[in-house]
Amino acid sequence: MMPLGLLSIGESAEVVEVRLSRFENQCCTEAHERDSCSGVCRLEDMGLRAGKVVEMLNKGGGGALLVKVDESRIAIGRGMAMKVMVRRKAV
Repeated sequence: MMPLGLLSIGESAEVVEVRLSRFENQCCTEAHERDSCSGVCRLEDMGLRAGKVVEMLNKGGGGALLVKVDESRIAIGRGMAMKVMVRRKAV
């Protein structure tokens, strides 16, 4: 397992888990009810959840990373990408 932020451009991986931070004991629906959704909930809402296959499209510069999930492209900050644990897909 490794963080999503360490994938190379063009490399694919399967999401294993999204590491929770401050809402560790709450599910996303409880956080939504209180209008204080964490970054993890936002990632799951965008489709980045366990079991999904992601492909690194762009990670140049110091800004956000661009990943492909299903048929969507998602820009994700480097800090948040380091909280998403993935397993490389065998070529």
